[in-house]
Amino acid sequence: MSSTPRAWTERTQRPVPAGAPEPLPEPARDALRLEAVMGALSDPLRMHIVRTLLLESEEFDHTCGWFGLDRPKSSLTHHFRTLREAGLIRQRQYGLERRSHVRVDDLQARFPGLLALVADWRQ
Repeated sequence: MSSTPRAWTERTQRPVPAGAPEPLPEPARDALRLEAVMGALSDPLRMHIVRTLLLESEEFDHTCGWFGLDRPKSSLTHHFRTLREAGLIRQRQYGLERRSHVRVDDLQARFPGLLALVADWRQ
């Protein structure tokens, strides 16, 4: 099954809900580096997280628990932080939980076609 960019971008580009907290620190669009993005995506679990957010996202953003990953919380924290610091995802702190979504507009502007490759990736 091939995912066209239009199909997944329509699902992932939702307006920021009113009252949403500010994003956690992340690199600016112009500071995104291809080697950092590719390094973050080189781990199969992180690739799975980004792909899942692209293709299966149901809301503006999702908690770590939404993914149903059977990993220790410390491991998941590391993987999500790596994705955020590379600029692939944006995270917001809602009380005790962090919620994530893909930075589609920034990644499309900086690295056209990259997210289409991620969407079409198969393990």
